[in-house]
Amino acid sequence: MKKFLSILLIALLAVLSLSANGAAESKGDSNRLVLITSSADDNLNSVIPAFEEKTGIDVEIITGSTGEVYSRIQAEKENPSCDVTWIGEYYAIMDTSLFETYVSPNDAEYPEQFKNTTGVFTATNGTCPVIIWNKDQVPQGIKGYADLLNPEFKGKIAFGDAGTSSSAYNHLENMLIDFGDGDVESDKAWEFVEALLNQLDGRIVNSSSVTYRGVASGEYAVGLSWDAPALELAAAENNTTGFCYMEEGAASKLSGVCIIKGAKNLENAKAFVDFMSSEEGQSLLAMNSLGANPVRTDVDMPESKAIMKDANIFPVNSIWSADIKESVQTRFTDMLMDVMG
Repeated sequence: MKKFLSILLIALLAVLSLSANGAAESKGDSNRLVLITSSADDNLNSVIPAFEEKTGIDVEIITGSTGEVYSRIQAEKENPSCDVTWIGEYYAIMDTSLFETYVSPNDAEYPEQFKNTTGVFTATNGTCPVIIWNKDQVPQGIKGYADLLNPEFKGKIAFGDAGTSSSAYNHLENMLIDFGDGDVESDKAWEFVEALLNQLDGRIVNSSSVTYRGVASGEYAVGLSWDAPALELAAAENNTTGFCYMEEGAASKLSGVCIIKGAKNLENAKAFVDFMSSEEGQSLLAMNSLGANPVRTDVDMPESKAIMKDANIFPVNSIWSADIKESVQTRFTDMLMDVMG
């Protein structure tokens, strides 16, 4: 009987030891972190090696489309295989129960408009609509949307169909917010849209790449694009274009990092959020990636991105944006048909 009790005690201690080890690993005693993301390789390469070197944590990266990433997080919510995700804000705030509550100490250093107000989403990068112009045709440059109504630009503006093009729609939404003081149904805002459509003189571009390439080649004097290709053009050796974040305000669509609920390497996931929101992490994004512009402007930036430091950039709630999109596109399409005849 005593022998049986001794064996039982040893077995119980072994189970407790394994449980303790498992709990320790879940708190981050391992040197492992599993990141699932739809972010581009260029963005990942700009920060992951530096994070691994700084922390000694090995990052396993699982990539897929945004839909695939989100579906996997949903499917594994009872037993997640991943610890942290880098994803668009829409998917982060659509169901916050999928993510751990964590606000990095670095949040105190963030611009007020980009702080973590949800408790789960730490913004790390964004992309904005911008106006680009051909330097030879527009030597004076452009400051914002209002400049587009200058009669000299009639028929020389590259803009897509906001009813079908995402980049054109982002500009449409942006100008409605700017001229409607946040009210996308404002008559004043739609009057500006109508005036802009008249400036196109019947020319609508059929893809976002035609916009920036057409401006760079001189086919168009001005184009409504977004900052990733504009920054790429600005960094080119024989750059023919200039660009601006509109002085009326540039609406940023955000991506960021969230810790997955039940993350098995929780402390390592927190360390990743801290790194991505730190001055070092944000500087690496600024310096080494063309497609992931940082949300912090108190960091080192290449000359081509220095314009961001003084730009009037504000975030757009992605859930709100999705809710209004259909009605805005419908009204735009009706107006476009009327203007284009």
